[in-house]
Amino acid sequence: MGITDQLIKFYRTDVPEEAAAMMRLSLFDWAACGIAGAQEAEFQPFKRAQMVEDGPAHVFGGGASGAAVAALVNGTLSHALDYDDTHFAHIGHPSVAVLPAVIALAETLDTPLTDAVDAAAVGIESSILVGLWLGREHYQVGFHQTATAGTFGAALGAARLLDLSPAQTRHALGLCASMASGIKAQFGTMAKPLNAGLAARSGVEAALWAQAGMSAAADGLEGDLGFGATHHAQAADVKLPKKAWHISTISHKFHACCHGLHAMLETLGDADIQPDNIAAIRIRTHPRWMSVCNIAAPATGLAVKFSYAHTAAMVLLGHQTGAIENFSDAVAKDADIIALREKIEVVADETLTETQSQVTFTLTSGGVRRLRHDLMAPMTLEARSNKLRAKVEALLGPERSEALWQAAIGAELDTLTARFSQTTPETA
Repeated sequence: MGITDQLIKFYRTDVPEEAAAMMRLSLFDWAACGIAGAQEAEFQPFKRAQMVEDGPAHVFGGGASGAAVAALVNGTLSHALDYDDTHFAHIGHPSVAVLPAVIALAETLDTPLTDAVDAAAVGIESSILVGLWLGREHYQVGFHQTATAGTFGAALGAARLLDLSPAQTRHALGLCASMASGIKAQFGTMAKPLNAGLAARSGVEAALWAQAGMSAAADGLEGDLGFGATHHAQAADVKLPKKAWHISTISHKFHACCHGLHAMLETLGDADIQPDNIAAIRIRTHPRWMSVCNIAAPATGLAVKFSYAHTAAMVLLGHQTGAIENFSDAVAKDADIIALREKIEVVADETLTETQSQVTFTLTSGGVRRLRHDLMAPMTLEARSNKLRAKVEALLGPERSEALWQAAIGAELDTLTARFSQTTPETA
């Protein structure tokens, strides 16, 4: 059975309790990232340019629009801080492509939150399946899986909400084959979060157009001249999940930067070494991160989020990488950070997985110390929940964080989306 047939078989499936529970945590995390991202001054002109229509779908930072525009804006703003979740097998950020589409369309349809959560879980799981089908080569050659696989996931989440027929859903996927786009060249710029917004909008539009009767190639995803063939897909053998879904292995961010840096940052958090005692540092990481987050000399705060050496120096000098405000242009130009950065070498190591990092310190005394961390170390839902609540409290403050948490685990969609217009403590 081809990937298209598998997705059409899957989009109406029942969602396991564990997958729904993880989806609620990602919903909470995504909404917090969007609320905080909406305060970024550089994205205000973008938001104003889109808000040309009224509608039922709430937008982060205030206002409401039609579902497609709200999906575009909310997808972009929720990825603006690059603080949202990741799936390493999929090589993408699943929530920022799928949740904006599902939540915006659910508001338009007046869908209960529980049904929206199930649709989002199906959409995210589908985006991961498409990401696995596309494979590493698709990503390595330069395509951004958040945007490409994410578009198909957003469309399937929307198809579930709209109760599209299998034939309509096939057309929606075919339409996505002409719409899915996004390149890694945008990393470190405002266009990277735009990739997520475009995926969310395209998913909404493809589903609505299919519902309205627009047709598309039946094999648009996997045909000889389809998306996969023209976008370096490996066409890997993918099997539908049964009891255990891929969504259960989503990794949430606890550092406000590219997820490729997080294993290293967790490693350095255990170092307890004074910078004056460091002669040299060698950071070993999986080869694929070398083209993603290894900017050697970042000139802006946004670029710092994609720099092994600079963020490593930050941590060792006491700068908290969980604080968004620490990724500033001033930090990019900090002389002490730059001086320590010059002692750091980053090398590819094929023996490590994509979620592992090893750091070797050579001390001025001549001693050597090695530390290692793996982001895939097991974490219970309770432990993950506690870490996410601490993260969101740091982003929004205690009262706003608690209100958002209660809304995310509740039953009413409008209670959740009413929180989208709230501000962070610094801008309240």
